[in-house]
Amino acid sequence: MLFHAVAQPHEPLRGLWARTLATVLSAPDDLTWVGLTEETLPVGLVADWAVLPSCGAVVTFSGTARDHAEGRPDVRGLEYEAYESQIESRFGAIADAARARWPDLGRLAILHRTGPVAIGEASVVVAAGSPHRTEAFEAARWCIDTLKDTAPIWKRETWAEGESWGLDARALSDITPDR
Repeated sequence: MLFHAVAQPHEPLRGLWARTLATVLSAPDDLTWVGLTEETLPVGLVADWAVLPSCGAVVTFSGTARDHAEGRPDVRGLEYEAYESQIESRFGAIADAARARWPDLGRLAILHRTGPVAIGEASVVVAAGSPHRTEAFEAARWCIDTLKDTAPIWKRETWAEGESWGLDARALSDITPDR
């Protein structure tokens, strides 16, 4: 399985960061594409990449920053931080568990942003291809729900009255194919 996880840039590694980032934002030749980036997510590219001749269904979920949240009518932006060294293995575990649950899955993508995300921009994209729509819908929903429940990614929301970090990630051990 090919993983494209990206660490935060440090000044001496900026050239490596740019090369690695280009890898994250270009589709792999494998059936699984996972990654973390500060760049705009290539939602259209992900949707196109997930298409295979053997799969009659592709479901793409793009989570976008919205201008409101419960009790916060004027959200101005989001910022994400991640425990970057853990993302590759955690996103990989989600993909592996999805494939165990839906063995006919074709291509599967799980990509997430870090850093500031403007209102209307995608913060996460999941795409699942399958021979049939039921499995594609179920797998895509399970992957995004499991990512939100288990990945070490934190969101800071800024609104007119203040800001707040959400700290509700759970341990990876909670990911099982039967969940």
